[in-house]
Amino acid sequence: MKKIFPYLMVPLFLLVIAATALAGGIRSDSFNLSAIAGGYSFDGNQHLETRPVIGIRGGYNFTKHFGAEALFDFVSTESTQAGLGDADVYRYGGDLLYHFFPDNNLVPYLAAGYGGITVDRDNGQTLTKGVFDYGPGIKYFLTDDLALRGDFRHLVFHDNETLFNYEYTVGITYQFGMKTAPSAAPVAPPETEATPATVPEVPLEPIPAAEPTPERMKYCISLNIEFDIDKAEIRIQYHDEVAKVGDFMKKYPTTTAVIEGYTDEVGSDDYNMRLSQQRAESVVKYLVENFGIDASRLSATGYGKTRPIADNSTDAGKQKNRRINAVIDCALDVKELASPPDRLCMTLNVEFATDSAEIKPRYYHEVNKVGDYMQKYPTTTAVIEGHTDNVGGHEHNMKLSRQRAESVVNYLVEKFGIEVSRLSAKGYGSTRRIAYNNTPEGRQKNRRINAVIDCVIKK
Repeated sequence: MKKIFPYLMVPLFLLVIAATALAGGIRSDSFNLSAIAGGYSFDGNQHLETRPVIGIRGGYNFTKHFGAEALFDFVSTESTQAGLGDADVYRYGGDLLYHFFPDNNLVPYLAAGYGGITVDRDNGQTLTKGVFDYGPGIKYFLTDDLALRGDFRHLVFHDNETLFNYEYTVGITYQFGMKTAPSAAPVAPPETEATPATVPEVPLEPIPAAEPTPERMKYCISLNIEFDIDKAEIRIQYHDEVAKVGDFMKKYPTTTAVIEGYTDEVGSDDYNMRLSQQRAESVVKYLVENFGIDASRLSATGYGKTRPIADNSTDAGKQKNRRINAVIDCALDVKELASPPDRLCMTLNVEFATDSAEIKPRYYHEVNKVGDYMQKYPTTTAVIEGHTDNVGGHEHNMKLSRQRAESVVNYLVEKFGIEVSRLSAKGYGSTRRIAYNNTPEGRQKNRRINAVIDCVIKK
């Protein structure tokens, strides 16, 4: 019976290898604590009955693949020979572990280690020997921190002859901690009763209008409007440009929009800020009066000459910088868009396991939105942006955010056949936060993937 256990593990491990990632996984630089129970069988020459075993494990994962754990087990058994009485068996020591597929929710591993075994009999005889153990195990993560585990160990020790014991257990593991230090900044954000400032952070900068939010996208249109010098009135020949915004917002009455005004560098800063604001407000007014858009759905922001997109040393560059942008906030399926905007920005609702860049299958549908859109419009290009919270070092977060963006790019290339030349990946780490990192909700908002799609359409 004892020799059957190793063979029973073979089909179980084949099942593990076939498993797909869903949640959790092994975290590097983390601790774990386990409680286990099961059965313990003794070599026949020890004349001890097979009995239940209980124990505890405490471990540390140096990396996602390599870990170590200390152990203590207890078995209360009885002799199979008359006169020897009952016995208490104690096992103690440590194992080294190697985890296969550590990012999966189902993680197989191999363990090997050394320790001691003490057999304390009622008749006063006590045996203590060194014992070597090895065997396979499995952890199934229910959450990022909580996992079920199953183990089989073959134990070998010597007492006048080589003896073999077998331990087969199940248990539960709690994984906690991570050796990373949040980056700190000298100025703390405003503190309120609802959101106490536990980690010093500099105040947030205004979020760009084109920054998408979950379940919504930003539909961005550049309006080719030229204004008379020092004027904000919209000329008749440019009414069709404004109609691109008006018609879209009438068709989708839940949308809102920010109208952005920009100038070239001619004139003072104050003058250009005021003029750009007036021109943006002129577009808002036209949309309200001519398309019946409720004023509460529109806002105007003037940026003056602070955000040039071209060189102001040439007339052509100045013309590009004198522009009006409409950033429309939409809750739409991209399949509803009859014609593409100049730029489409969307947040992909994708969550990654800690320290992992693997896209879990349940998030494929999010990435598919980008693939479907780019297949429909084959002249589009896209930048996939990866962002993290501030947990961990700067270099680590920059690398991890880029790896996650690259995973999305690779998925689009492999699953949708998008030419790799149409895609690029950028990792920004924690440098472009949109929320404070001192709450779980804020960190979740900052851990995001954005897809910024440029639409170059021949008309």
